[in-house]
Amino acid sequence: MTMIRALAAGALVAFAMPALAQEQLSVATGGTGGVYFPMGGGLAEVINNHVEGYSATAEVTGASVENMGLIATGDADMGLALADTVAQAYSGTGRFEGQQLPMIRGLASMYANMIQIVTLEGSGITSLEDMRGMRISVGAPGSGTEVNAEVILAANGITYDDIEEQRLNFNETADALANGDIDAGFWSVGAPTSSILNLATTQSIVVIELSEAEMTAAQEAEPLFARTVLADGTYEGVGETMVLGVPNVLAVSSEMDEELAYQITRAMFENIDELRAVHPAANQTTVEFTLAATPVPLHPGAIRYYEEIGAEIPDRLRP
Repeated sequence: MTMIRALAAGALVAFAMPALAQEQLSVATGGTGGVYFPMGGGLAEVINNHVEGYSATAEVTGASVENMGLIATGDADMGLALADTVAQAYSGTGRFEGQQLPMIRGLASMYANMIQIVTLEGSGITSLEDMRGMRISVGAPGSGTEVNAEVILAANGITYDDIEEQRLNFNETADALANGDIDAGFWSVGAPTSSILNLATTQSIVVIELSEAEMTAAQEAEPLFARTVLADGTYEGVGETMVLGVPNVLAVSSEMDEELAYQITRAMFENIDELRAVHPAANQTTVEFTLAATPVPLHPGAIRYYEEIGAEIPDRLRP
């Protein structure tokens, strides 16, 4: 019996050795109720299946702002973040005033978030102005949702002094709405997203459409905002709604090995159907979208792949 156990143990060690040779990579995402986590998980699987010598895992985080810090400190190898947050980190503006992160680089732009402001029927909230004095979830601390919410509110003359702000993640926001603990909440996320889908199955929800003046004010404050349409029927009972959107960037550090950055970029685009099978937001993940929407320079490894397939790289995207 002892010999059998010893042989079995030896077999296990031999089996484990190739796994130990894999270099571990982490993908910083967001909460489990959004799109970052499944997209990051899908990307990790693409890397595991198609980038030799590497093993990747998706990590739950506070999303955009936190992810920039994790990349800067080397605690994450890749991170998903909203384009405005990425641009602020790179330039040392906005939430990153005084703490510029010049090492931030892009690998790709993945898809556009839709800034969805959700309330329940009968809440009395039909505009931003109606939020004064109300309990509003502005997103998780360190998230791109909170960055977007602050910009939209401030551009329209509303500060946190005018509302009872709560910093909740997507699942917490949905639960708080269902329980009557808040009056409305912001989501900056790809659509559809599971937390709103689940809420709409038990509650009659309303997605607030900003007025022309409110949209214009927000776009003047943040030029990366673009108008986009939440399609009719995306959520139960919700018709076509005009919302603001902002691209999401897959960011890395300039310190990432060029060959690794090349291999990840190549693997993702050559196996994009695997990512699209995980979440429909990846239907927007194209080279064309990357070159149009990325707000910071691309990593040289990513540029190498794009040039290899014949893409023209704008000067603004070269380090």
